[in-house]
Amino acid sequence: MTTHSDPSLSRLFTPRSIAIVGASATPGKIGAMPVSLLRQHGYDGRILPINPRADSIQGLPAAPDLAALDTDVDLVILAVPAAHAAQALQSARPGQVGGAVVFTSGFSETGASGVAMQEALCAIARERGIRLLGPNCLGYMNVRHKVYATFSPAPANGAVALGGIGMVSQSGAFGAYAYCMARERGLGLSHWISTGNEADIDVADCIHWLAHDADTRVIMAYMEGCRDGAKLRRALAAARDAGKPVVVTKIGRTQAGAQAAASHTAALAGDDAVYDALFRQYGALRARSIEDFFNLGYALDTWKQRPQGKRLGIFTISGGVGALMADEAEEAGLSLPEPDAGAQARLLERVPFAGPRNPVDVTGQVVSEPGLLLATADDMLADGRYDALAVFLAAAGSSETLWPTFETFAREMRARHPDVPLAFCALFPPERRRELERLGTLVFEDPSAAIRTVGAVAGLAGMSGAASDASTHTSMPPVAANSAPLRDTYNEVQAMNVLRQAGLPVPDCTLATDADTAVAAAARAAGPVVLKVVSPDILHKSDVGGVKLNLSGEDAVRHGHAAILDSVRTHCPNARIDGVLVAPMAPKGVECIVGMHRDPVFGPVVMFGLGGVFVEVLKDVSFRLAPFDHVQALSMIREIKGYALLQGARGAPPCDINALADALVALSRFADARREDFSSVEINPLLALPDGQGVLALDAVLIPNAGRAGARSS
Repeated sequence: MTTHSDPSLSRLFTPRSIAIVGASATPGKIGAMPVSLLRQHGYDGRILPINPRADSIQGLPAAPDLAALDTDVDLVILAVPAAHAAQALQSARPGQVGGAVVFTSGFSETGASGVAMQEALCAIARERGIRLLGPNCLGYMNVRHKVYATFSPAPANGAVALGGIGMVSQSGAFGAYAYCMARERGLGLSHWISTGNEADIDVADCIHWLAHDADTRVIMAYMEGCRDGAKLRRALAAARDAGKPVVVTKIGRTQAGAQAAASHTAALAGDDAVYDALFRQYGALRARSIEDFFNLGYALDTWKQRPQGKRLGIFTISGGVGALMADEAEEAGLSLPEPDAGAQARLLERVPFAGPRNPVDVTGQVVSEPGLLLATADDMLADGRYDALAVFLAAAGSSETLWPTFETFAREMRARHPDVPLAFCALFPPERRRELERLGTLVFEDPSAAIRTVGAVAGLAGMSGAASDASTHTSMPPVAANSAPLRDTYNEVQAMNVLRQAGLPVPDCTLATDADTAVAAAARAAGPVVLKVVSPDILHKSDVGGVKLNLSGEDAVRHGHAAILDSVRTHCPNARIDGVLVAPMAPKGVECIVGMHRDPVFGPVVMFGLGGVFVEVLKDVSFRLAPFDHVQALSMIREIKGYALLQGARGAPPCDINALADALVALSRFADARREDFSSVEINPLLALPDGQGVLALDAVLIPNAGRAGARSS
């Protein structure tokens, strides 16, 4: 028996009784379609038409309103004008109705009056314990139980196959299109749900419910926005924990209104970057096009065994197309290991003009020597060096003569190498394609689409960092929510002290309020020092001449101290100056930038990147939603393009990557614990030292949330 996280949604989506308010016998009317579809497709529960002006609808007895029914109802479909929807639901007896699908438009999408009507409808539903899908939605379909609670004509023109894909869409129009596309491509669905205005049930609720649905193996979602970030995170976590991959198309890739002057993190963490981080963090695949949306859903549903890594073998009868596929593989982040020397030698002995490296080109010889196909693939896969195999057969797929060879190949591959999923790129007739898919083989006409899809699915194997959300790295101390007092503003020293308490590595430093104190502090450092102006009003010190580096001796320190104050007073005459920070010059390392920005939907989002041109110009950064663990932090570090510099480049030693990850985890935990207190944190630079030497936070900016500063005194 299926166990779901929310019994109220189970009752709505698997109803044994359905009342249609506004039921009609007139073909084409919204109230006629669900009655027709339920009967056409053989729904075996009770169908209860509601219409005060008819005794029967489509051969079924009709009641004037819900109160006139002698039974409880799992699902009510409201197919009446918006002005009458609340009244129709109000007529039900308390506790009589489990859930309602509201087809009708004219609610919050139309303006203030519509918002008021939607709120009234929701108030009645809450009072009665009724779950609402919609309003302004196309409803839903439960394919296994033949529930067609929709007015879409799509299923009237042919039902989609029963399968393991649960599909949910905020847009009814896209949802109907997706249903038809799934039917045309032969994708089997378990459920199809449209959420419309999301007055109650939203996409996150549906993902969470589908994650616990025994009939669903893969979840495909189309999103236009999200109002409850925490709920969406829980839903994606539930799908991840259930082992059910999620494919998401999220529209709206524009930058949110971030305050660029306040921090790099805010400037770069637009809506799209945050959603990208969310999906990556929870192992969801983001599709950037409709083609990718369906290709990914198709691959995840067809391949029962998915690639366990990114090592791809390409086997082709065309060297030119093999090169094209190799280019696509590189862009998709796939590696192309060569077969071992023995396998290459055996292929050349059999076909002297073959290309034995990866891509492996057996040429058209396979047409006259069909056994070459399986023999070569067997040899390639014998030592376990490939996670997936892509085979390009060109137009040979349409050959009746060669079909037995290809069918045998797919069948034997599944039997001999069950852990290596197979993708064909060829022109197969529809019935041949379906036969191969039943054997668990992907079939593409476009080899580029095949490689992109394989790359994306293979990427799931590298998302082990999505295993948990909070830090499990034992070296990180707990962060108390109120571990430091709130201020209206923070200078650098105050900010660094807060971060030190949060577990971030901060060097010893002195706040000098005069030149003599600066000189004394420099003498204690026993080496060159750095001087930096300390002011809560100056975010970027170097821009106003507020930094002096590598100073040694009393004269240099006094001169540097005076020069800083003169320059700052010239550039920022009204800035408050708390003093000059004196700290030992840091050792050589790689400058990184770490920040936190408080997203209005998802809360604190942590950024990581390399400093200088990498963040200023190239915007080479990664994001994660706080909190996260050490493994997730390592994944975050490795995905930036400049990662090679942290590994050691041009003779430089590799950086302390684990210490970098510790710092990211510490910041993520601090950001989560103090999410109501701070809108922005930026550490720039965070210096990554050679492996084993840790990291150092050399400068910090801390910005309180508006309205929270001063809430607690020092």
